[in-house]
Amino acid sequence: MRQGPLSLLFAASLLMTATAHAEEIPAVADVSSAVSAEQAQLDSLEQRLAESERQRTELATELQSSTEVRENAVIGRLRQENQRLKLQLKEAQASQQPPLLSEEQSWFAIGAAVTLVALLCGALLRGSRKPRRDWIN
Repeated sequence: MRQGPLSLLFAASLLMTATAHAEEIPAVADVSSAVSAEQAQLDSLEQRLAESERQRTELATELQSSTEVRENAVIGRLRQENQRLKLQLKEAQASQQPPLLSEEQSWFAIGAAVTLVALLCGALLRGSRKPRRDWIN
């Protein structure tokens, strides 16, 4: 047998194996670098998420406190206005003259006036007729 082509074949197979192994090592290195890059990106996104959640919590707290401050200001203003209106009501009631007649007295006076007007109308409508004295004779 010839040893030249067989050794050449063996050398070629070794070269192919080494080339395949060399290609495999960079592929593993590429995968590990891609995984580490993805892990770094994932860590970065998790940090951003945590920061966003913290900011959201702070803003919600700030909004709640500003809402409470605004509500307290409105309540204080309404209380002051209520006190002012109560004072105006007391002043108006104090300056108001008491009525001359109560409601019952007013109705009684109206009834008396109607009665007097009716009597006056009856006397005027009766006129000055001569009284008949026929029944005496």
